[in-house]
Amino acid sequence: MSRRAVPHACHWGAFSALVEDGRLVGVEPFAKDPEPPASLHAWLEGAYAPNRVRRPAVRRGWLENGPHAGGRAGARRGDDPFVAVSWDRALDLVAEALRGTIARYGNAGIFGGSYGWSSAGRFHHAKTQLQRFLNLIGGFTDQSENYSVAAGLVLLPRILGSVQAISGPTTGWDAVAADGELVIAFGGLARKNLEVAPGGPGVHEVPGLIRRAHAAGVKFVSISPNRADCMPELEAEWVPIRPNSDTAMMLAMAQVLLEEGLADLGFCETHCVGLDTFARYLDGTADGVRKSPGWAEAITGVPAAKIRDLARRAAGQRTLLTTAWALQRAENGEQSFWASVALAALIGDIGLPGGGLAFGLGSMGGMGAPRHPVVSPALSKGRNPAGSSIPVARIADCLLHPGERYRFNGETRRYPEIGTVYWCGGNPFHHHQDLNRLVRAFQRPETIVVQEIWWTPTARLADIVLPATTTLERNDIGASGRDRFILAMKQAIAPQGEARNDHDILRGLAARFGREAEFTEGLDEMAWLRRLYDEARAKTAARGLSLPDFDAFWAAGHAEQPAPAAPYNLLAAFRADPAADPLATPSGRIEIASETIAGFGDADLAGHAQWREPLEWLGAPRAKTYPLHLISNQPAPRLHSQMSFAVPSAAERRRGLEPLGMNPADAERRGIAEGDAVRIFNDRGETRASARLTDDLARGVVLLPTGGWYAPRDWGLPGSPDRGGNPNVLTRDTGTSSLGQGPSAMSALVEVERLAGPSAGPLDAADPFALPEILDPTR
Repeated sequence: MSRRAVPHACHWGAFSALVEDGRLVGVEPFAKDPEPPASLHAWLEGAYAPNRVRRPAVRRGWLENGPHAGGRAGARRGDDPFVAVSWDRALDLVAEALRGTIARYGNAGIFGGSYGWSSAGRFHHAKTQLQRFLNLIGGFTDQSENYSVAAGLVLLPRILGSVQAISGPTTGWDAVAADGELVIAFGGLARKNLEVAPGGPGVHEVPGLIRRAHAAGVKFVSISPNRADCMPELEAEWVPIRPNSDTAMMLAMAQVLLEEGLADLGFCETHCVGLDTFARYLDGTADGVRKSPGWAEAITGVPAAKIRDLARRAAGQRTLLTTAWALQRAENGEQSFWASVALAALIGDIGLPGGGLAFGLGSMGGMGAPRHPVVSPALSKGRNPAGSSIPVARIADCLLHPGERYRFNGETRRYPEIGTVYWCGGNPFHHHQDLNRLVRAFQRPETIVVQEIWWTPTARLADIVLPATTTLERNDIGASGRDRFILAMKQAIAPQGEARNDHDILRGLAARFGREAEFTEGLDEMAWLRRLYDEARAKTAARGLSLPDFDAFWAAGHAEQPAPAAPYNLLAAFRADPAADPLATPSGRIEIASETIAGFGDADLAGHAQWREPLEWLGAPRAKTYPLHLISNQPAPRLHSQMSFAVPSAAERRRGLEPLGMNPADAERRGIAEGDAVRIFNDRGETRASARLTDDLARGVVLLPTGGWYAPRDWGLPGSPDRGGNPNVLTRDTGTSSLGQGPSAMSALVEVERLAGPSAGPLDAADPFALPEILDPTR
């Protein structure tokens, strides 16, 4: 029996797949990785999971009625069995549906957003492959921004000139260790988030770098409703705060700096605009309400003395202010990011070594890691001739309200009529909010095509399902863009069942439209990998850096760049000379107040950061009915909903139920004990979980991580109770504001009750990972 180690990568990092007689038997972490995550082993289970899509399948009602009737006639999506068909038949049906949609609605009637992490590989990247094909046949309706940080991606170019503070490179942790003194983390620095990065990190060095900063004497303050949001070894001072109220605390800290003469007015004068307008709001001149620590205490629950003390400490030390991406995933979420920028400007450390600001230093792996600007290999999707897109989190609005006008980033737009949804490499029944509303929306299109590895909830609610390979069943190149490595992803096993890789599936469709030559450009898989690598190598060389040639890279399994000699500090050049290196804002400076945003005239925005009360938070009247604030953060044992069926996630569940974190005092009031089955509900839906009691959560807060697979008792029926522990049956599907239109998942109030007796009986009625009924036409 021979064993071979095959270099590979996933979003958790680099590894070698161990293969014996053509079968995966183990995982060996990358030798250069100091802290490889245990979740790498889940990929073995993913390849052989019983819920894999093994054959092309078509929903029976759609097969009988055709795309012209689609979801508007016959059985509901989700209720129907599927019929197994051949690949040729499946691709013919997809092509027919696309042609029909183009004829009736134009190319904008095809929704091809396909948001999701999908593959770490840069060639077999499902979304890019799909959109490349759709662009060749006339285009489609796309999605802009992302669920992770949509509001921030729209706001920051308006006030900082770019999204670099989110996407990187940001001030490095080596810079903080060398020159920093205080890190204030709004939303914390969660260790679990540092394990994953799009494209697959070669090494997980950020946790060690943060610990090095702590060892150098840097003090950490974590402002979060959850003590566990910060690495325990940092010995951080925990400041529990009511969810959705961080903006109020930032505003009060800014007012303290101005009131006590601690603000760096010189920096604000030379590098910022709009301070006078913002100051009039803070001192109450503009609206009659002084944004004092006492005012903020009533909103945040943080003592006024603590707010004042923290502001003074920030002004007296080299301070880095980092704000978690999660804070802007809330109603009025833009305000937390804007207030963070304004507060950092008043502290005055922006651009100085080890200080300033960043967004998401604890939200993603690789953020704050030192690296040279190596160019990652990337496949071009081409130009979208349809020119149609919607904000990423507005898919249900688009499907339910075609033709409706909406505001986005200062513009008035109109939702297109969607005839065909083509989802490839993603699972909106994980990412999206108010899933019962999304179920209703998914009944509207004429055709829904899903290209998938497993029978996810999205696949179960589709009309045509095409089986895709895992990364282990094809060759590719991994590269995260926040890492010093480019990684070879060599095929380890043969495709399972009838699965095909995304490129081959879409090549078959391109052939049916007479565009196969343009789609493939005459290249096979390995030729594409060579081209993409060589293009990245040439661009990297133009920056004065070198990469080995493709053959050497492929043989070694990776290409590595050394870490830069000097630490990186965000906006250092701008700090040194704002005239010579201005920002790409209208003023060329940091816009504490923005005349542009004020000029949009939207009722839910002002021209500066402000406290705007969400509809759902613990200070709202609605809290009398639903008195617990639901946090739906990223899970520790999986990536979003990926590998939820694998051992790391399964080990967290009790009686098959996802864990719900609760403060013991909140549980006692409801007669809930550790491990009890509970019902979590509001007027949008309900789900079930297993109670986990912890003092790490502030009172009034419950924590249900994302990624539990939606599993309603009755598929296709909106409002059916979910058994999968998916928090998004409870979250509100509304945009953050008319500016960013991002998701507002963190603004959700719920109630929790113990399940006992007969009501606890049907806990096992819906298996999230069960296969739908699939009919074999040959029998």
